[in-house]
Amino acid sequence: MRFIHVEDGLRLRFPGRDGEFNEGVEIGILAVNLASGRGEFTLQLSSASLEQARTLATQMGYRVHVVRSDKAWAEVTFLTGRRRPKLTLIHTLGASSM
Repeated sequence: MRFIHVEDGLRLRFPGRDGEFNEGVEIGILAVNLASGRGEFTLQLSSASLEQARTLATQMGYRVHVVRSDKAWAEVTFLTGRRRPKLTLIHTLGASSM
């Protein structure tokens, strides 16, 4: 039996249920968050749910960024909208004026 993270400070567990049930609950929580249209949110998921979460999020127009992961857990940020390019200002020294 393991805890399922719903949001910060709120965890649930279902005694007597197997891992597949827990993964289903995690994906259900993710689906509700994705359907709400939130621009960005972070969830802690079991590593076993990660690939299904990635597929669902992509199909619903979200990008997936895995912040941390190990064999048991993954902290994942889901983002929607366009990604802005990261621009870098480059200074040229000794440029001659025309």
